[in-house]
Amino acid sequence: MNRLFILLLISSFFACQPSVPYPDDGTSKWQDDTKKPFYHSVASGDPFSDQVIIWTRVTPEVKGKISVKWNVATNESMNDIVKSGEVMTDSTSDYTVKIDVTGLSPKTFYYYQFEALDAKSDVGRTKTASEEGDSETKFAIVSCSNFEAGYFNAFGRIAEKELDAVLHLGDYIYEYGIAGYGDTTLGRWNLPLGEIFSLSDYRTRYSLYRLDKDFQAAHRNHPFITIWDDHEFANNVYTTGAENHQEDEGDFEKRKAAAAKAYYEWLPIRENGELYRKFNFGNLVDLIMLDERVAGRTAPADSVSQPDFEDASRTMLGETQRNWFFDHLSNSKATWKVIGNQVIFSDLDLSGINRNRARNLDAWDGYPHEKKMIINHLKDNEIGNTLFVTGDTHSSWAFETPTSLDDYKIDPENSVLAIEFGTTSISSANSDESHPVEKVIEDEQLMVSYNPHLKYHNRRDHGYLLLTMNSEEAKAEWYFVETVKRPSKEESVGKVMSVKKGGKELF
Repeated sequence: MNRLFILLLISSFFACQPSVPYPDDGTSKWQDDTKKPFYHSVASGDPFSDQVIIWTRVTPEVKGKISVKWNVATNESMNDIVKSGEVMTDSTSDYTVKIDVTGLSPKTFYYYQFEALDAKSDVGRTKTASEEGDSETKFAIVSCSNFEAGYFNAFGRIAEKELDAVLHLGDYIYEYGIAGYGDTTLGRWNLPLGEIFSLSDYRTRYSLYRLDKDFQAAHRNHPFITIWDDHEFANNVYTTGAENHQEDEGDFEKRKAAAAKAYYEWLPIRENGELYRKFNFGNLVDLIMLDERVAGRTAPADSVSQPDFEDASRTMLGETQRNWFFDHLSNSKATWKVIGNQVIFSDLDLSGINRNRARNLDAWDGYPHEKKMIINHLKDNEIGNTLFVTGDTHSSWAFETPTSLDDYKIDPENSVLAIEFGTTSISSANSDESHPVEKVIEDEQLMVSYNPHLKYHNRRDHGYLLLTMNSEEAKAEWYFVETVKRPSKEESVGKVMSVKKGGKELF
């Protein structure tokens, strides 16, 4: 039997094999058929001055490899193409496509589009970072987007803004099953129905979230720079476990690996081994994104009285990331150092509203030795104009961050080392969804009275933070949406606060 005959037999065999239908994971009810097969639209992220990630997902009708063409142009009509290529995708990447487009010009808008299965995707718009001098840099800062808890109206409003990037500080998805942590009366039910553990589970949950039209609009119009918090894995996760992972729920390391793989597949993020990374926006802003969950965090303390509470072995960043962080802080030549931070860094006395829990041990207050190392590094190296931007709490905050709360009470002017701005949730429940508004306002006032370095606090509203920086000032604007319980385009500015270059006081 000659070789040609064998090859013909093999070809005939595979040609006769029936196509295997691509299974519906339940998310098809949320698909817009006009976008087929690019139901999840497009996205971009991790902008440098000369390159950016572009992303899409092709949903096939049958399993197999898919050829995907991509084009990048200088105009929305896509007739001035400057970069193009073709790649393959398949089930090993959940049919997602991620291209690191290089050779671009600084601080330039680009448009991009994908083609596959005789169809074209939406046209996306992205923007490269500046390279040298820049008069202004503007970020929308978001956190805690819970599909089941409410509509992503804030993402729709962000899509309409002119920005350099959107910073998502974590809790991009939530791991719970139906009614685990949401509002089932809205009909925005989680998929899969139960808590997610496997790679397939995490992929389906991302698929569900990314079918939201407002989420798509924000991704389509702006590059995202993202970091994970805990719910991308499980509540209160750390390197070797999580509060919301029990022994009867399988191997934690397998769950963590599955969650991380799905995250990298579904987000427009550059993969360089570690999630913590740095971005430069000319000589105006250095953005340092920290991983405060799985790169080096040890198990949280049960109480401040446990014997090892202040031990050096208890860390949130880990030695490797911490040294990397210190190097970038010390070597930064930018006017503003912006720290993408998942949990509150500033001291926070909670005893005014919770006598039994004076500190949040899941935040930086629970890792006092490493926190003190960071404070000392900022102080000893005279690193000024540092802005922590923080998510996690479903509340809005503005701190004059001191060496300690006690130091601030004695000498507020000379104890402040940085400023911290906290963004509220996109949709995850805040305090007024479980308490009367009057009680929530009272709690806000108590928090400020117990924490004189806390200059603004809102526990009631959903939305996002707009941070605008120029050579003289950094300005924070908290935008709040009218509601998350129904689609709405209404928003308002709830508060505006600024700090001058070289200043330590919010006004």
